[in-house]
Amino acid sequence: MNASPSLPSGDELRAALAGLLAGLPPRQATQAVDRLIANYRGTTPTDAPVLRDRSDVAAYAAYRMPATFEAVRAALGALRDAAPAWEPATHTDIGGGTGSASWAVAEAWNGAARTTVLDWAEPALALGEELADGVFEAEWRRARISGALRLDATDLVTVSYVLKELTEADRRAVVTEAARVAQAVVIVEPGTPDGYERIIAARSLLVEAGFTVAAPCPHSGTCPIEPGRDWCHFAARVSRSSLHRQVKGGSLPYEDEKFAYVAATRFPVLPAASRVIRKPQIRKGQVLLDLCGPEETGLTRATVTKRHGALYKAARDAEWGDPWPPESADSAESEDSSDSSE
Repeated sequence: MNASPSLPSGDELRAALAGLLAGLPPRQATQAVDRLIANYRGTTPTDAPVLRDRSDVAAYAAYRMPATFEAVRAALGALRDAAPAWEPATHTDIGGGTGSASWAVAEAWNGAARTTVLDWAEPALALGEELADGVFEAEWRRARISGALRLDATDLVTVSYVLKELTEADRRAVVTEAARVAQAVVIVEPGTPDGYERIIAARSLLVEAGFTVAAPCPHSGTCPIEPGRDWCHFAARVSRSSLHRQVKGGSLPYEDEKFAYVAATRFPVLPAASRVIRKPQIRKGQVLLDLCGPEETGLTRATVTKRHGALYKAARDAEWGDPWPPESADSAESEDSSDSSE
């Protein structure tokens, strides 16, 4: 049990990670990260923990936690937009490891949820508990993430960057078990074609289990993207640590984490009318928005020009992954229309 929690945040997480690699030789950290990257980019599911010891876990945490945190944070933000009045009292983080998703949940609802982190790697759980100490309360429990997993009833389940490590049968079983016990499920995977395929498969299982898709999709019907031709993914801006720069090189102080996700619920939600699914193209006097809209319209491109008034300004401010149109632009546009009709 963690004592005296303070408000969790991305800054708090970065501060907790700042001294994590002290005493670990830079070369050892780099080698651990290189091995982990090769593993996560591979195509063979594992049946043993990827994180073997504290040096692995420290390297992983310093290198990957900020990116995973930002991706899950974005997915949770979309869920909160669709269900602003809902707040989870309990949360289970499947395969949570060092707790990136749990940090994001704690930030989203100010630490209100009682979190249980499940993972099969004891070093990851130990370090996760150490990092979260004094920030948010959680139980860190060892569990094999497989088809045999059984969960207690909970309000929210998160599964972030885990499905790739499982066999197809175990993926189905884990998602089905999450759907059995939870009121809301948020699943995040890498923003790659195969990551998107895993998200679509999980989305189908959740819908079959009676869930409603809250985000990113505007509906719970069939995804309009033709399999094999494109994939749905988004990006989250991440500050680059010294370890990032050491491993990847380059001088930019940030990078963009590409991710795919689905958030679904058993309670009523109000999904976005449409969502921006590509980086907006800003041209002289106009903005081009690639949108995923209602099931009957599917994928469309909207051209927003200066004559659209407040909507044009909103389009210039729109970012990849945002709902469209934003409520503020809707209201302003209605007022403009009323004024012009008088």
